[in-house]
Amino acid sequence: MTTKLEDKHAGNGNLVGEGQPYLGEKYQANGKPVANGRGEISVKQEANGKCGVPRKSLNMYSWQEIQKHNQKADQWLVINRKVYDVTGWANKHPGGSRVLNHYAGEDATDVFRAMHLDLDIVKLYLKPLLIGELAPEEPSQERHKSSQLVEDFRELRRTLEAMNMFKANPEFFFLHFVQVLILETLAWLIVWHFGSGWPVTIFISCLLTISQCQSSYLQHDLGHLSIFTKSKWNHLMQKLMMSHCKGLSTSWWNHRHFQHHVKTNIHPKDPDIDMGALFLLGELQPVKFGKMKIKYIDYEKQHLYFYMVGLPLLMPVYFNLESMKVMCLQRYWEDIAWVSSFYIRHFITFGPFYGIFGTILLIYLVKFLESPWITYVTQMSHIPMRMSKEENRDWLSAQVLTTCNVEQSIFNDWFTGHLNFQIEHHLFPTMPRHNYHKVAPLVRSLCAKHGLQYVNKPMLEAFGDIVRALKKSAALWMDAYYET
Repeated sequence: MTTKLEDKHAGNGNLVGEGQPYLGEKYQANGKPVANGRGEISVKQEANGKCGVPRKSLNMYSWQEIQKHNQKADQWLVINRKVYDVTGWANKHPGGSRVLNHYAGEDATDVFRAMHLDLDIVKLYLKPLLIGELAPEEPSQERHKSSQLVEDFRELRRTLEAMNMFKANPEFFFLHFVQVLILETLAWLIVWHFGSGWPVTIFISCLLTISQCQSSYLQHDLGHLSIFTKSKWNHLMQKLMMSHCKGLSTSWWNHRHFQHHVKTNIHPKDPDIDMGALFLLGELQPVKFGKMKIKYIDYEKQHLYFYMVGLPLLMPVYFNLESMKVMCLQRYWEDIAWVSSFYIRHFITFGPFYGIFGTILLIYLVKFLESPWITYVTQMSHIPMRMSKEENRDWLSAQVLTTCNVEQSIFNDWFTGHLNFQIEHHLFPTMPRHNYHKVAPLVRSLCAKHGLQYVNKPMLEAFGDIVRALKKSAALWMDAYYET
């Protein structure tokens, strides 16, 4: 039976906002027959308030059918009730193919809106991928999700957009860029004037450590497209801050970090909770390793060797090796050139004082000092929180359950690059960080309305919770491992 459906469904929000063109009504399913309970829709085009010539037909799908297409070789997802087959597009996706695969068979409306800056451009890529839409009797999201919670969150986002909370303050970010430039310049001037003795070397290493951490926060802002209104400027400046200033691959970081954002603390989709055989995190992995009698390391002491291994070696060893490996294997030639400029710059500026070998030692001394700072800031908001296998929760619940905040202060904001507002950052990744504190009360209120715990704690407590979480996971491993 053929059902006639107008362009706009009653009760359906328009993902791209009012006044934006509708996403690809005129494309049909890739020659696939209408079967298994699927109907067919003839979508009519409205012009000047009158119905025009009928467009090509679109298939209707049920959630049961869509959820079958959740494999790497068969990926469908739903955005604003429209069904898209992204299988062939996945490898071309700028954010990496795995991000799309992680949402295959699911509603991706809110994550799509959260992660993209310019919907006018993105919708051009969506049009040829459109194969149909949800049948009229189907809800706009999976049935196990609360439609009221989802709608309340979308209303919150519309409110924040009306409040210009997604508009960056140029002066704010300019001052942070200047901060990095001053620190880098000051370090060189001190060596040039006072020489390269040990007291000077230690002092400039501290200056460069601060510069490196603040560069990390700026590249993070740029990676999320939250500074410039044009994506190309965000991408260019991110390469400057990440690859030229820090010596790490931008593409490697983005593909890894975007997976973390879309599936936070979800095994095995979030790469940030995959520590290999070194650390066991959460509740599932320790029990699994314990029952399989796996003991690569003395895991009951992982909360202790975290101080000796995790804190000092994350940046100089793990991140650097991973970045180099991915750059070479994936042949990211542009990243390789930018990263090379990082080392060339150091050899030019510090080589005359320290020599080549001494300059390399200085670079990795700074990375060694930077590592505990970055490790604490990035891990305190997630390791103590819920970790699980895929649960396909709504966007608000998924982020609030896996993320916590740290109390605000001028120092905390600066020290963490405003990542003490991780909940707000995860809900609205493209939002400029200087607006997080304005948004936090509204997010807290929404969480209270729907019975979600909004966790906010002192910074030192958050640091300690990392170790306490590791100790708890170690205890679970021990119970499973020694169980007879």
